[in-house]
Formats: sequence, C-alpha cells, structure tokens
Amino acid sequence: MTRFVFVTGGVVSSLGKGIAASSLGLLLKERGLSVSMQKFDPYLNIDPGTMSPFQHGEVFVTDDGAETDLDLGHYERFTGNTLGRSNNVTAGQIYQGILDKERRGDYLGHTVQVIPHVTDEIKARILGLAGSTGADVSIVEIGGTVGDIESLPFLEAIRQMRLELGRERTCFIHLTLVPYIKSAHETKTKPTQHSVKELREIGIQPDLLLCRCEEPLGAEVRAKIGLFTNLSAEAVIEAPDVDTIYRVPLVLHENGLDDRVVQHFGITAGEPALDAWRSLVDRITAPTRQVKIAVVGKYTNLHDAYKSIVESFIHAGAAHDARVELSWVGSEELESKPADALLAGMDGVLVPGGFGERGMQGKILAAEWARTHEVPYFGICLGMQAAVVEFARNVCGWPDANSDEFAPTSGHKVIDLLADQVGVEQKGGTMRLGSYRCNLAPGSRAYAAYGTDVVHERHRHRYEFNNKLGPALISRGLAITGRCPNRDLVEIVEVPDHPWFVGVQFHPELKSRPASPHPLFAAFVAAALAHQEAGRPNGSGVPVRR
Repeated sequence: MTRFVFVTGGVVSSLGKGIAASSLGLLLKERGLSVSMQKFDPYLNIDPGTMSPFQHGEVFVTDDGAETDLDLGHYERFTGNTLGRSNNVTAGQIYQGILDKERRGDYLGHTVQVIPHVTDEIKARILGLAGSTGADVSIVEIGGTVGDIESLPFLEAIRQMRLELGRERTCFIHLTLVPYIKSAHETKTKPTQHSVKELREIGIQPDLLLCRCEEPLGAEVRAKIGLFTNLSAEAVIEAPDVDTIYRVPLVLHENGLDDRVVQHFGITAGEPALDAWRSLVDRITAPTRQVKIAVVGKYTNLHDAYKSIVESFIHAGAAHDARVELSWVGSEELESKPADALLAGMDGVLVPGGFGERGMQGKILAAEWARTHEVPYFGICLGMQAAVVEFARNVCGWPDANSDEFAPTSGHKVIDLLADQVGVEQKGGTMRLGSYRCNLAPGSRAYAAYGTDVVHERHRHRYEFNNKLGPALISRGLAITGRCPNRDLVEIVEVPDHPWFVGVQFHPELKSRPASPHPLFAAFVAAALAHQEAGRPNGSGVPVRR
C-alpha cells in the first residue's frame, strides 16, 4: 500500500522543492523503504524539449527518451532510481490526454470540465505510477508556487486525494521562505503565514513546513510559525542555506524531517544509513586539490542550463579528492577575443551540447586551442561535432568543413542529418532520444575509462558524424572508438596522440551519480589533474602542435 508525500512551494519560486523532495527520497530509501519520485509541471508545453534553456534550464533526458524537468536529474542523483516518462507530467500532457479522449468519444454525453475530468486525470497519473512501481512511498512534487493560476488543478487533485485516501496515506509538505532582514536583524514569518493561509483556502492544511532560512529560526520563531499555521512547533522544520546541496539530506535528517514523515504514516523503519553520504559530503567540501576547467558554451550566463554537467564535475572531483573550479566562457566571446586570453591556464576544456549556429565558431576555436596546446578536451554532443569540424578544417585541410545544420551546401559535411530525420518538420519529441548501445574499441581512452566494451548512454540530437567522410578523417589521425551497432552511428571520437581528447555524441552527464561518477568525467578530471601536475606546459599560450 503506497503512501503519498506531496511537496508544494510558497512565497517565491526556486526555493528548492526538487532538492527537498530528493533529499527526503534519499532519507527514506536509507531507512529501507522503496521510493518513487514524480514531478508535475503546470506549464502547457507537452515537455520542456522545445523551451529555451534561458526559460527552463537543462532538459534532462531519461533512458526511455523522455525530455523532462531538471529536477528529475536531482531525483536520480539522490535516490539512485532510474526514472522515465511517467515521472514527469506537465499540464500540457494532462490536457492533451483529456482532449484525445474527448475526440475519441470517451466523454460522450458529458461536459468536459476541470473538475472532475482534469483532476481525475492528474490523480490517475499519480496512482498509475504508484501502482506500476509498488513503492512504499511516492513523493510527488507540484511545480510552481501556491497562488499561481496554472497550479490550481494540481492542488485540487491532491486535496481530493487526502479525502479519498485519508491522512494515514497522504502527507502534505509545504516549502516556504522565512526571510531575514539584515538591516533590522529580524526574521520575518509573515510570508510563510500568508503562504499557508492561501494553501488552506484551497483546502489543504500542511502536515509539515520546511522553512528556507539564512539564519537559524530558534524555538520561539518556530512556535510562532506553528501557531499561525495550525501546526505544532515540531512540524516546523528548518531548511537552512548550506555549502552544497549534498549536505541538505543530512541537515533535514538532523532537523527531523524523515522522522516526522515515518511517524505520520505509522511506518516502522530503522535509522537511515548515512555514513557513506557523510563521507561523500566531506570529500566534496574539503578536498586537498583543485583543478581549473573551462566550460565553453552559449548559455554560460545560466548555469542551470548545464546543471548535470556541473554536478558531474562535483562527483568526479570528489572521487579524485579535488575541487573542480569551472571557468564559464561564452562561446561567442571566443569569436571576438584571442583564445589564449580566455583559456590560458586552464587544465581542461569542455564544450557541452547545444543547438543553433550562434557561438558555434567559438566552440570550434575552443576545440582547436585544446588540441594544439595539448590540453585535455571533452566534447559532448555538439561539442563532439565541433571537434570533428575543427579536425577536418585544420588537420585534413578542408576549410569549408562544417555541419549540415549550419552549412547545407558545404562540400565537406563531416556532420550530417540523421537519415530518419529527413523530412521531419515537427520539433517536439522527434530527435534521437534516450538510451542506445555503444560498442567501445579496445585500447581506446573510452574503453580505459569504462573498463568494458559495451555501454548504454542517453542521447538528444538530430545530426551525426558523416560516415562517408570517416575514412579520410581516420587517415589523418582521428580515431572512431565508439559505435552504435544497430545503425553504425559514430558515438565517440578521439585524437590518440593527444594527452586526452575525447568527443561523445551522447550525454554522459545524465548518468553521473554522487557515489559513482560517470567514468568519462572521472577520466577527464584525472587527465586535467595530470596536466596540472605536469606544470602547465601551455601556460605561455604557445601551441604545441598545428
């Protein structure tokens, strides 16, 4: 019998509902309970796949090819669960499902309304996931902020679930902000009081409050919040600012969150086994080494656009007892300034994925700088394609080399449109998405990193290495070290006589976990550390090769 924890947010957005939900999932799993995670987003897009990163941040792709909210990345990293399409539901999906049913005639004779049809569809998605996983506890995060018009159907649906399932199977956790006014040296509880008041007007009485705060609340403040929100002081739980998100589960456990949840449900569960997690946090926050890596992309002003990459570097750094200091370099800036001015002194260069021609030349220049200065390079998706274009132009001597995406009339389209993408006009959900097999070449850097000859990685792209030009590129020193066997698609390229130069068509960052960093990120950080320890031979900015 699955119990349901519903996580809502109030006062302002971006308080960290996803981190809070993920942390609770980790704590309950470490108590021996099985947990499922689900995110409801109130926007009308079917998924975030067509949204600008500046609007939404990273698109997190699951094994089954779903393009989902970045919070699912936190869910996977904290709980270790592998999630899928049913773990992220948008208002667009809800309404699309209802309208499809209406057109089929499923509602013949009835007026289709928000209540009961929309709320029933939402409840069906919640109960469907719980039924398919059989989890002891299903944690459901409701996106947005209490008071948003678009969130109302979701809040109404979970209100109905309390009536239908009872208090013993439902728990409402509300995350709010308790601001500290520095000039007055006062903690203000009024925003939280009003947020809970608005939630109660909808018909939901929170069972627990998570209070984001800069300063400790103290017993008096917690008692005051409890009094005005109809809760005991023990149900008002501090969620203070911390130095790393990976400390959040430890702090929430110390403040009693998971204890209160299992007590609410009447579940008998042991104390969580958190020694390994504490050790991880110690390695993250107190490393003995440091390494500098440049991330060259066009969304560098919004780090959430590369959220999984940032977290992957934290995981890989912890594995090497090192802090990875990221230097964010706008790829367009590289097009107008000398590469040495922006990249000299870096121990590694990573070019992440992206779409569109803007900033592409800067990514190509970054790949050239790393290759010619023998600085470790890691290209992901478009970053791999940029490396291939650079190699073709400067090593093969094809100045017109390019991608079909940017130069369809080029005589050397080293990157071409996938065959099954020809004629595809609809943008949403039509790329090569999800997990595919990749066979690795023995003796390659990829093989050394993974320690196996077959891996499965997640993809999100329309363009691919052009096999027709492969032999010419190979003859000049580019190595193809990973292929998808079913369609003979190139997945990994390397420059073997370089200290570490690897490009991958897939997104390895999506499968990195705190206790098990992705092998390629771990190998890249190791190469960067080795470059640093060798004394930065590129420090003068003089290329080692052409």
